[in-house]
Amino acid sequence: MFVWFIAVSTTAVALVFGSPNLDYRLVMLGSVLPLVEGFFGGAWLLHSVFFNAVLLFGVMLVARGRRLTQRRWLAVPIGTFCHLVLDGSWTNAGVFWWPFTSLGSLGADAVPEFEHLPGVLILEVVGLLVGWWAWRRFALSDRPVRRILLTEGRLLAVRRP
Repeated sequence: MFVWFIAVSTTAVALVFGSPNLDYRLVMLGSVLPLVEGFFGGAWLLHSVFFNAVLLFGVMLVARGRRLTQRRWLAVPIGTFCHLVLDGSWTNAGVFWWPFTSLGSLGADAVPEFEHLPGVLILEVVGLLVGWWAWRRFALSDRPVRRILLTEGRLLAVRRP
């Protein structure tokens, strides 16, 4: 379920923030980072608002006084927050609101992305369609534009009408 998270997160962030200088590669990384928990048997910290808020605060604290570094690395928590929205994590209050609801709820349930196989396949198709639309919208068929995305993480056509 990579395409759904990568395509929809990147497209949504590009359209909402409209920043040609955000590193969209890091948004993509953040959007799939919580999937790692699937290898550990369930939804853990990466599926909680608390961890994502700590990650956001950590980026701001570690890069304090270095605005460009903050701007670059803020893309990771933005991506992880997008993941929480796109995978329906809020439906599991024990994990989503950890540690405010229950300390024992981590790892008890399956990762939401892998619970409903037919739905996952439909979301992947939707992700492909969104990715195809974004490819055209952000002019990624142009080799120089695509190269800048791959090497610098920037989408040059973000502000284009």
